[in-house]
Amino acid sequence: MCYGTVNRDRGQGAGVPSAIARPLDAGYDRFGMDLSKKSALVIGAGGLGGPALLTLAAGGVGRLVVIDDDLVETSNLNRQPLFGEPDLGRPKAAVAAARLRALHPRLEVTAMARRFDAEDAIELASGVDLVLDGSDNFPTKFLASDAALRAGRPLVHGGVLRTSLQILSVVPGFSGCVRCLFEAPPPAGQVPSCAEAGIVGALSAFAGGLMGAEALRLLAGERGAYAGRLFVYEARTGRGRLVVVRRRPGCPACAGTQPMEPSRPPTCAASPGGPTP
Repeated sequence: MCYGTVNRDRGQGAGVPSAIARPLDAGYDRFGMDLSKKSALVIGAGGLGGPALLTLAAGGVGRLVVIDDDLVETSNLNRQPLFGEPDLGRPKAAVAAARLRALHPRLEVTAMARRFDAEDAIELASGVDLVLDGSDNFPTKFLASDAALRAGRPLVHGGVLRTSLQILSVVPGFSGCVRCLFEAPPPAGQVPSCAEAGIVGALSAFAGGLMGAEALRLLAGERGAYAGRLFVYEARTGRGRLVVVRRRPGCPACAGTQPMEPSRPPTCAASPGGPTP
């Protein structure tokens, strides 16, 4: 799920802050990557979370926590690679965990078949090394960013709508966050839902794979390609651009004063059977 436009007052400029313009660990050997002791929380196991989970598992991350309260539906199958027809009606989190364990027996996977919500968002984020947000509604996306910042964990944020995708990495203390760029979720009805606008299935896989690769970079101690930079890609033209996201003075999330606001039911849930990320 994307915003239709970027607030140019929040994201512009030619360079990134010097603190994120270099690797977080200059001594890291990319050819000797060992992430077996690293962990990640993935919010959503669908069109974004599914490809990201596969990328993280194949990249050698030792422990994954996947949280999703949805059940597998027929409309999910064209873009959510962890599920097939035999999984219809089953909890996505449990199915995703089982599929990942079958592919990578040494992987530790925890499935949580419920919503990511305010009550324990900070606790969940604090229990891992990184948070990846593949959720399908704006309140959850803002909550994921707020909780990751409060827990001091990097966040990989992504969304897809129609033929466009957006990806942003938030590194606490170094880069701007989701609220620095967008400030608050858009008013109801301002941005069309997934069911109304539709999603190109292959674009979800592309976006989720990019998010997973970005998470691997951050977990390995490298500078994130999208740390403090919003990547916007339009599939119709095959063109992408980067928009620098600076920390916004007075941002409550960056200051650690933003209350944890509850997430609401997914936007697309209003139209049963409609596509969701």
